[in-house]
Amino acid sequence: MSETTRTDRDWEIARLGIRTFTYTSFIRRGFGHSHPAPPNEARQTLFEIETRGGAKGYAFGLSAELVERTLKPMLIGENALYREKIWQKLSELQRGNGSTLSDAQMALVDVALWDLAGRAFGQPVYKLIGAFRDKIPAYASTMCGDHDLPGGLNSPEAYADFAEQCRDEGYTAFKMHPWMPPVPGAPSVDRDIEMCVAVRKRVGDSMQLMLDPYHQYSRQQAKRIGRAIEELGFLWMEEPMREASVSSYQWLCNELDLDICGPETAPGQIWTRAEWIRAGACDILRTGVLDVGGITPVMKTIHLAEANGMSIELHQNGAATLHTLGAMQIPGRYYERGLLHPLIDYTKRTPWLATIDDPMDADGNVHVPQGPGMGWDIDWDFIAANEVK
Repeated sequence: MSETTRTDRDWEIARLGIRTFTYTSFIRRGFGHSHPAPPNEARQTLFEIETRGGAKGYAFGLSAELVERTLKPMLIGENALYREKIWQKLSELQRGNGSTLSDAQMALVDVALWDLAGRAFGQPVYKLIGAFRDKIPAYASTMCGDHDLPGGLNSPEAYADFAEQCRDEGYTAFKMHPWMPPVPGAPSVDRDIEMCVAVRKRVGDSMQLMLDPYHQYSRQQAKRIGRAIEELGFLWMEEPMREASVSSYQWLCNELDLDICGPETAPGQIWTRAEWIRAGACDILRTGVLDVGGITPVMKTIHLAEANGMSIELHQNGAATLHTLGAMQIPGRYYERGLLHPLIDYTKRTPWLATIDDPMDADGNVHVPQGPGMGWDIDWDFIAANEVK
């Protein structure tokens, strides 16, 4: 059915589906951080929205329980093009249901709705939003440091080696996540600074450098690291302290010339970011599709930054992030490509896709996917062969 002949009834959501499948992961997660690991079985979900007229949209990672208990009663019968209305309903539902309807889960519903619209109209999502650019420079974003992996990120020199490797692959910028608990000896201001010095010495002025250190340093520790990397010419620093303390970030911005990028993990979506701008608690605004509840609120955050004359950087990788970056007309200078590690093959992180959604060209740019919707090249045979019935 052509989109020009669809009626409002054709756009009504008629079915929500969820498929769970297994895949081989090479990553170990603990304490909120990712590290390489021997092959292990992991699970992923494919969420599907279908309208009466046959339009379909997808997202990966939604909770099956959330779909059955909450989303089906709420969304069946809603017009799939009324993304703002649906987002506001989900936002209202979050109060009292935050443990099951997190910002990230809410975001995946929004992503699926955008994917549905793009597929129905035969256009990539960023062109539906209002395209500005087709490619974005990528920065290499590392995993956190380790201590027990030969060839891993186990010393300042290892970070320097990896930065040099990433530069040779085409990256023009490099962001470090240093050692964090439970790694023995972490956190350590001295070691973090030693790492930053080693990387700058190795790559010289050939790469922009950024730091995302331990997120619970004190004010004095954060200032000490900030002063050190100011002298090294770093571009920005993220989340060196608890983001619940807005006044601490306001203080740090006043103490340093180095740009502070935030907030990242602080709850409160677009409203928290408005408060950080008002308080002068960041120099670069931080947002992300999974951080604020979807593409729909990310675009609101982008416009919020634009209205205040601020640059903005997006958190995390993936097709949804690329589409929002493609629709940004103010500096979001980079796409965060990662998390990377010298022992991990980045191209194998999503085996349910026949091709990864963010291949990088020789000049260090990632192109916005041009297929309809999110542009995913879903490997349906892989999902079917590994589905958990």
